[in-house]
Amino acid sequence: MFLSATYRKIASDGIWNNNVVFGQNLALCPLLAVTGTATNGLGMGIATLVVITASNGLISLTRHLIPNEIRIPIFVLLIAALVTLVDILMNAWAHELYKVLGLFIALIVTNCALLGRAEAFASKQPVKQALWDGLMMGLGFTLVLVALGAAREISAAGTLFANASVLLGESFRFLEVTVIPNYKGFLLMALPPGGFIMLAFLIVGKRLIDQKIAQRKASLIVPTAAIAEE
Repeated sequence: MFLSATYRKIASDGIWNNNVVFGQNLALCPLLAVTGTATNGLGMGIATLVVITASNGLISLTRHLIPNEIRIPIFVLLIAALVTLVDILMNAWAHELYKVLGLFIALIVTNCALLGRAEAFASKQPVKQALWDGLMMGLGFTLVLVALGAAREISAAGTLFANASVLLGESFRFLEVTVIPNYKGFLLMALPPGGFIMLAFLIVGKRLIDQKIAQRKASLIVPTAAIAEE
């Protein structure tokens, strides 16, 4: 079953056009802090995805019951409750990853992307669309976290998804790869400055792709317009 135009637009906005990082420039603190490896990025991304999807759905479901004058404090309270639940579950079921991510799990509450989607989208849309928006926004954020973590990990240590089996469970062992054998490493990429540098490369890469797409669309429009004039 094909998605309708509305759902396709929500998906393209969340994953690419209005991506939390590339489009909105939000959540940069956890992005740079926890992406020393792709494994950390994946764990943080999944946690954020669960919270933003659940908060969007819950806020959309109760939007007619929330007084407009105090909607923001209520949104924050709902998001905080969900983050607390995710924090407890990660502590119980993914304790090693929980120890690595530490305070940044609780700080999901302060992620402006969650409150922004609650205010701009979930509080105005039906539940299905709000859930889909949360899922796509969370997926887009997770992809950036994993991409940045992977780029930093490969350049810093020559590995990919190191310790995935320890942090995420034995079922994730297949992700562990040594990309560059006998690599001595580049320490800068594992440090915060390396995060800024690699993020800049990712942003430039995304903008170059956008330019190529725009040029391709323009080249298709011109012949079509010429044919129409004839």
